[in-house]
Amino acid sequence: MIRLADFKPMLLSARQLDLEEPGWIYELEYDGVRVTAEFGARAVQLRTRNGADATKWFPEITDSLAEVSGGPFVVDGEVCVLDDLGRSDVEALQKRAHHRRWYERAKPVVYCVFDLLVDRGADITTQPLLLRKAALSRLFTEPSRGIVVVEYFEEGAKRLLKGTVKLLGMKGLIAKRRSSIYLPGVRSSEWIKVKLPPGKSEQQQG
Repeated sequence: MIRLADFKPMLLSARQLDLEEPGWIYELEYDGVRVTAEFGARAVQLRTRNGADATKWFPEITDSLAEVSGGPFVVDGEVCVLDDLGRSDVEALQKRAHHRRWYERAKPVVYCVFDLLVDRGADITTQPLLLRKAALSRLFTEPSRGIVVVEYFEEGAKRLLKGTVKLLGMKGLIAKRRSSIYLPGVRSSEWIKVKLPPGKSEQQQG
C-alpha cells in the first residue's frame, strides 16, 4: 500500500563540486514550498516537508493532479509563485502559504515537479535518477494547468550560473548525480546546492 508519509523529501547537501565533473545534471533552483504529492483515481494528497497536510492549501494544483489518469503516483517538487520571467516570487508565495487556502485576488501557484517516486503503484525510488526523470516526462506529456516539469541540463553549468541564473536574479542551481537513487528523508551528498558566486563588491565586503 502506498503511503505518502513514507516518502519524505530527499534533502540537499552543501559541499564543493567541480562543475566539470562528469556524471551530474543541473536544474534551476526554484524557491518555494517543498511538497510531495500522491494522486490517482481522482484522489489527491499534498504534504509539506515538515509533514503538514497541504491538500487544501493549493486547490489549483490538486484540481490539476486529479485530472491525471491512472496511478497511484507520487511526485516531489516545489510549489511556487512565478513572475512573468519565471522567477520565484517568495513574498507572494509566503502570503498564499500563510492563508492555507485560496482567497480572493490570491496569486496562482504552480507545482514545479522534478522527481517521480511512485509510478502506477510501483515504488521506483531505487531506479537511477535519469530513469525516474524519463518516467516523469511521460506522465506529463500533455500540458497540465499549474504543473511545470522542471528541465535539467547535462552540461554548461558554469554558463547557466553566469547567464540565466545571474541575469534573472535566481539563487543558483541544484546539481544531482545522474545515477542517484531517491533516499526519503536523507540529506545526500549526491544532491547539491550550487550557489551563484559572489560579485566583486560582495567579495570585498566579505
